[in-house]
Amino acid sequence: MKLREKKTEDYQGQPVRFFELENDHGLKARVMSYGATLVSLYLPDRQGRLEDVVLGFDSLAGYLGPNPYMGATIGRYANRIARGRFVLEGREYQLAINDGPNHLHGGLKGFDKVIWSAKPFSQSLAAGVRFSYLSPDGEEGYPGNLSCQVTYLLTDHNQLEISYRATTDRLTHLNLTNHSYFNLSGGSKDNILDHELQIIASAYTPVDANLIPTGEIKTVAGTPFDFRQTVRIGERISQVRGGYDHNYVLDNGRQMTLAARVFEESSGRILELLTTEPGLQFYSGNFLDGKTKGKGGRTYGPRSAFCLETQHFPDSPNQSHFPSTLLQPGEIYQSQTIFRFLTD
Repeated sequence: MKLREKKTEDYQGQPVRFFELENDHGLKARVMSYGATLVSLYLPDRQGRLEDVVLGFDSLAGYLGPNPYMGATIGRYANRIARGRFVLEGREYQLAINDGPNHLHGGLKGFDKVIWSAKPFSQSLAAGVRFSYLSPDGEEGYPGNLSCQVTYLLTDHNQLEISYRATTDRLTHLNLTNHSYFNLSGGSKDNILDHELQIIASAYTPVDANLIPTGEIKTVAGTPFDFRQTVRIGERISQVRGGYDHNYVLDNGRQMTLAARVFEESSGRILELLTTEPGLQFYSGNFLDGKTKGKGGRTYGPRSAFCLETQHFPDSPNQSHFPSTLLQPGEIYQSQTIFRFLTD
């Protein structure tokens, strides 16, 4: 295993640190302390050729401008909260409205836009970086001083593990995820419609026109949302208004088991996703508009990548029958997601 600090860039007088993790099979992950972000992920194809399979930018500057959360840690609340409001202990909290009439991904300055402290470390068959951030009481409207850790660990078993841990001194809501955009072709294909996807979920949460859950939990059977058996992403996407941007109710019961699998035929790359979270947001890159210039000057157009965001359900603070996102003082929030990589 190799662990290198690659460079440091300046942001408003603060250092942003970049690290590279590499295992003995040549897999490489690059992460940075701005947004606790996964910057690059180099995977071999079936011939052993390494290519970067996540979208992003060549330098820090790209992440500072408008961008759709590429590779970032999302918090305090991943996904949407209706009208940016929730009630705790009889008090209504008003959050930023930054997605139509709703609150999205932690607000105007969520965890994706702050600098985390970084501590690199090595183990016998793994290397990683632990990022830490203290979100003060009232930040983006959320109650409680929240102490957060996000750990990236690359192993010699060709796994990238992301672990989350947090504590609070006041009752609050918390829902953390990673927002990486994947294209397993390594950029040789402009869209991901031929990627073959399986999601181990028998139900999903339907949404209204503003992508807020209606409160229903519906079976995927007989719908274009059924990925229990492997299906090309593009096969039924035209039947879904705007494309896929939906939360799946995973069958795993919050156990660390397989939640999703993606296969890209031209490269032979396979991504398997395991998580302890009850939900998975499958997003087919609908809002990528071709205006964002990314790595190597490439533009990222609609459906040029997909996201698999492990999570609690959207708008859970206002949906009492959804799994709770409350974190109490004295409790420890813990969550883990594993990306496992293979070739065929």
